[in-house]
Amino acid sequence: MQFSDFRDWDLDKLEAAFGLRQVRQCQLLDDWLASSYEPSEFERTYLNKLQESLILGVDSWNETELENKFISPLIVFVGFDNERFAYFLERDLLGIVGDYELVGRVDGMIASGFRNPHQPYFCLSEYKKHLDPTGDPAAQALAAMLVAQELNEKRNPIYGTYIIGRNWFFMTLAGREYCISQNYSATKDELFDIFRIMQGLKQIITQAVGAN
Repeated sequence: MQFSDFRDWDLDKLEAAFGLRQVRQCQLLDDWLASSYEPSEFERTYLNKLQESLILGVDSWNETELENKFISPLIVFVGFDNERFAYFLERDLLGIVGDYELVGRVDGMIASGFRNPHQPYFCLSEYKKHLDPTGDPAAQALAAMLVAQELNEKRNPIYGTYIIGRNWFFMTLAGREYCISQNYSATKDELFDIFRIMQGLKQIITQAVGAN
């Protein structure tokens, strides 16, 4: 058994070690990205204010500022927290996948549980810059998603996001196939797509938790 941190991986290494394959056409991801949600006027006003702050600060913020001033306020505003599942920040995630014990601290996850996470359904990794000394954001998110898949006993597809500054990329993992979306820019009108997609995720997780 080899011990490895999420930050040790890139996509090539993950594919080789775990037999993963990136799929370019993915119905699971397409369905998620096509989620339907019409924001209220109040929601639009709030999102516009968040966006104004992001436009002013994104090129100078560090990772903590990006998370605290934009990412978490947006995700919390979606309204994930309830007695069945919640949005957790900076929690350790550990699991055995194949011949590896994978461990890491996840920037954000949505998991069943109220006070502490149990079964994770969504993993988030965020960076201010693409080239970062602490690792590849896409690979770090995917490594966390692999652990989440094992903790779910492979019963549910796993969803994820990695964020580089203003750009959001959405991911799905089902079996050994994963997909990555094109980028959505939070400094453009695509911000409302990001909010719509996260609202769709809330519905997906609501159904998954209710089925387990």
